[in-house]
Amino acid sequence: MSDRVSVTYDNHIAHVRLTRADKMNAVDQAMIDAIIAAGLEVAESKARVCVISGEGKGFCAGIDVGGLGAMIGKDSNELLMPRTHGEGTTNQWQEVAMVWARCPMPVIAAVHGVCFGAGMQLALGADIRIAARDARFAVMEMKWGIVPDMGGMVLLPRLVRSDVLRKLTYTADPISAEKAEAWGLVTELADDPVAAAMELAEALTLKSPSALRAAKALIGYAEMHGADEVLLEESRVQAELIGTAEQMEVVAAQIQKRAPVFEG
Repeated sequence: MSDRVSVTYDNHIAHVRLTRADKMNAVDQAMIDAIIAAGLEVAESKARVCVISGEGKGFCAGIDVGGLGAMIGKDSNELLMPRTHGEGTTNQWQEVAMVWARCPMPVIAAVHGVCFGAGMQLALGADIRIAARDARFAVMEMKWGIVPDMGGMVLLPRLVRSDVLRKLTYTADPISAEKAEAWGLVTELADDPVAAAMELAEALTLKSPSALRAAKALIGYAEMHGADEVLLEESRVQAELIGTAEQMEVVAAQIQKRAPVFEG
């Protein structure tokens, strides 16, 4: 798509790669634009699963410091408060992570090396995070005298305890992949996270695409609503799935002990 992000499609899998390897995939304005554009493209594609990875020595080192300098002297309210993305719910910085949280298909982040600040919040936008054993994670914003503001305060409380969230935010200290897994930031560790993410993505392509999308939407709904509303929503979603061609193909494939075949 650009010199910042590439998107390829193979076997119903979209692979989004951060390609600013010479800068550890640091997020500047061009990277912001490219990540959002990639998310919008994938969301409209026929891909069944998406994998996000970073080229070079690390997943993403965070915001390009030069980009912070460019904001000095400007009205921060005018920069941050307008809801310019996500159908009027986010600004452009928040959209870097939230575009993936809203993406209708499952998104898997394959993380290696550093995953700091903006990079960590981008990874949090994925449904699943597979990390290399030597990966490091940090909520970096306090280092610069600011707070996480790229969707982290929506996404982090869903994953970690309040005391963990506070320590990560207050200190800005990097943590190991092992600690990130123990604290709930990382789903699993792998020697080769991209290979592991692609293996999982390939397995998910054999699941009903409509059921996967429905499950992601239902989980998101459940995280935002009370028990009575969720019980009603899960019944509604289930009623829409039962008896469809895709659901019947899943049943037939199970009975016939074969891989299901879906259209598209």
